[in-house]
Amino acid sequence: MNDELFRQGDAAEEFDGDVLDDLGADIVSVVDEEGKEHVFEELDRVDVGEHTYVALAPLVGSEEDEEGDDELILLRVEEEDGEIYLSIIEDEAEFDSVGRVFSERLGIPFE
Repeated sequence: MNDELFRQGDAAEEFDGDVLDDLGADIVSVVDEEGKEHVFEELDRVDVGEHTYVALAPLVGSEEDEEGDDELILLRVEEEDGEIYLSIIEDEAEFDSVGRVFSERLGIPFE
């Protein structure tokens, strides 16, 4: 497993997710700025301050999983004009704060 478990997302991405009840997992389909779809499992969602954040991991069998990308991706949930988007956490202090919260909740070390 990679030493750096948490990673900031690379670009603001539109959230288009479904819950697959039979799997018991929240599966999130994310379309990046280039129109490429990525599939992740939403491991956790938490409110910190006035924002909501998600921790995503590559879905087993997805392209990201096959590439060996085992890092969690932490993103901020935002709403604009009735649409929900996932955006990067640009502020390092905010990212560290959110990372520590997910670390405690998921039992994963955060550095």
